[in-house]
Amino acid sequence: MTHSHTSLADRIVDTAVELAEQSSWEKLYLHQVAATLDITLDELRQHFAVKDELVEAWYDRADRTMLQAAAHPGFDSLSYRTRLHTLIMAWLDFLATHKTVSRDMLLYKLEPAHIHLQIQGLLRISRTVQWLREAAGMDSTHLQRIAEETGLTGIYLKTFAYWLFDSSDQQAKTRTFLDRRLAQAESLSNIFFNHKTAEAAAQESAQHSITPG
Repeated sequence: MTHSHTSLADRIVDTAVELAEQSSWEKLYLHQVAATLDITLDELRQHFAVKDELVEAWYDRADRTMLQAAAHPGFDSLSYRTRLHTLIMAWLDFLATHKTVSRDMLLYKLEPAHIHLQIQGLLRISRTVQWLREAAGMDSTHLQRIAEETGLTGIYLKTFAYWLFDSSDQQAKTRTFLDRRLAQAESLSNIFFNHKTAEAAAQESAQHSITPG
């Protein structure tokens, strides 16, 4: 794909989100996006065949932001608990730039008439959790991998659900909520934390500053 095509695809997503902010995702139509960008519907279709592909592109950006957080210097020296907190909050912080639209997109997927979108929504959750594990460096296999995925999916979804209705500044309540869920997982089992290095354990207390008291 050429740079110009990528640029247009990004502009389409940006425009769709901005227009949805003015009304809602439900009331957004692709012909409005095309008209705003002064392109034809066929030009838009070459990048996004259906409206839901715009949702996927938006959440792909959140995944990308999460992966970029894992590339920060010193990330690998953190404990798994701190890594997971950092990654999940990076994902949510991106969506927070257009929180209402992000929430509307989710509700759009969950409408009873949109069974095909609900299936895609489940695949989206699975894909994000897989990237979350990769970014955190979780390399377990077999039964432990299954346990990790199940536990991490639960923490991720509970935190996401809490975040949807969190109006606190800088998602402070969500940060605390997530830290408590991870601390609970740490106290109940070693699923996520059995590879913690001595250096990472020593740094964890210092890293608690990422979570407001």
